Amino acid sequence: MNDVSTPLSFVGTAPHSPWATYLSQVDRVVPYIGHLAKWVETLKRPKRALIVDVPIEMDDGSVRHFEGYRVQHNLSRGPGKGGIRFHPDVTLEEVMALSAWMTVKTAAVGLPFGGAKGGIRVDPSQLSIKELERMTRRYTSEIGLIIGPQRDIPAPDVNTNAQVMAWMMDTYSMNIGSTATGVVTGKPIHLGGSLGRVKATGRGVFVTGREAARRIGLSLQGARVAVQGLGNVGSTAAELFVAAGCKVVAMQDHTGTRVNPKGFDLDKLRAVQSAGGGVAAHPDGEAVDAESFWDVDCDILIPAALEGQIDAARANRIQARMVLEGANGPTLPEGDDVLRERGVLVVPDVICNAGGVTVSYFEWVQDFSSFFWTEDEINARLDKIMIDALAQIWNTADRHQITLRTATFAVACERILMSRQERGLYP
Repeated sequence: MNDVSTPLSFVGTAPHSPWATYLSQVDRVVPYIGHLAKWVETLKRPKRALIVDVPIEMDDGSVRHFEGYRVQHNLSRGPGKGGIRFHPDVTLEEVMALSAWMTVKTAAVGLPFGGAKGGIRVDPSQLSIKELERMTRRYTSEIGLIIGPQRDIPAPDVNTNAQVMAWMMDTYSMNIGSTATGVVTGKPIHLGGSLGRVKATGRGVFVTGREAARRIGLSLQGARVAVQGLGNVGSTAAELFVAAGCKVVAMQDHTGTRVNPKGFDLDKLRAVQSAGGGVAAHPDGEAVDAESFWDVDCDILIPAALEGQIDAARANRIQARMVLEGANGPTLPEGDDVLRERGVLVVPDVICNAGGVTVSYFEWVQDFSSFFWTEDEINARLDKIMIDALAQIWNTADRHQITLRTATFAVACERILMSRQERGLYP
């Protein structure tokens, strides 16, 4: 008989992989979930992992094959929910970790979802628009076995957007013979998308950051913000912090890193991005090397790019009073420990960037009812859910004298494992 702790045969042993980071976070929460710890192995194994071949005919007539994934980590509290990313470095382990963080994230804010995630190993910038559409539609057909409005609802993630969601929705609908707007979220507005969805994740980062700043006595007026990743999440959060009186003094994306103690004009950044450029093309500030980003003197640091950015060495160099995790899994466990020892507050991804999935939930509900809310109503509902969730997490952290990350896992895992216990095991 296999021991319950037998490791998964299809998982590697890299110490800093996203999955290893997630497992470390689960281990840290075990002392705070009481009798539910008997079910904790549930959190260390995805319920279902699907690997698919995605063959498409290229514009030149050749045929290429791409590797795709859809992982459903846990469905104890409801249907799967999680994004689809197109990136050349996507792996099964990464998608597993992202799906697991979605399980925790949805439970932390009290949404009736489980965690899921998907991806294709591809650089979408190397595909034409028609090749991208064919790849998306074939991938949707391949994972159509396990997705659906009541089963698993994909959404945009890295390098995917409303158009990709529209193709996915149409493909699924064609395959079942009826229009199913609720199969994905993050769709165009006129196909059942929700107002406020595009900026929801960045808004959540701002709302939790504003609340955290208030609790630690950090005034946003004149506060200096450094942002890594100026995509949808990072740029929206930056805009909202600037509107609240902050100034963005450092920016980094895949094109480069720039620093400006006087603060950047974000209108100029938007103009550069509209022209196809990035941070490196911003006319203001000073260009510095990528590693110098972590030495910038700031009050708030927002890692909003990819996972695994803050290791112990970088954590020792960070000057900020507060780190707001706009990305999923940007801080390694060793980095977490260093930041805690140095007194730097970390608002973890599983609550900080939960605004996106929260408004995805709103979109899903609106699709089922065919009744849609205004953007002001969406934002008000989002703000209340985020503020209330953070307050409960903060109280848990104070009660046990633990970090916000471990407290978020404690709140979320109690909900997940209580659901698992109450449902029992079938058969």
